[in-house]
Amino acid sequence: MTLLVIIFGALIFLAGFVILVNPETVFGFMRDRLDKLALQVSAIAIRLILGVLLIYQADASRFPTVIEIIGWISLGAALFIIVIGRRNFTRLMDWSLSFVKKFGRLGGVMAAVFGAFLIYAFV
Repeated sequence: MTLLVIIFGALIFLAGFVILVNPETVFGFMRDRLDKLALQVSAIAIRLILGVLLIYQADASRFPTVIEIIGWISLGAALFIIVIGRRNFTRLMDWSLSFVKKFGRLGGVMAAVFGAFLIYAFV
């Protein structure tokens, strides 16, 4: 199971790096699929899986309390996305994608750092 967290960390790091180099690759992909239910379902599923993995594997990490808190935040985010519904999720994504030009690369750096932290915490 720890390997799954490391894989998630590597994928998050890779996504952050891609966003840093060319933000439109990821954000354009999301913008093109904004009206698709699959985007919301994927957002929920990824947060649920990551949250459960982090909570379940927190004791195996270097920072068990921090990892568990991040896991609970991830589960809370998944629940939030479920509760706000489809229309508000689309509006939230549209609003957040409007900041890509100003803060896209910063988001990429933050994602890469978070992915690297997850890898470090479990290696």
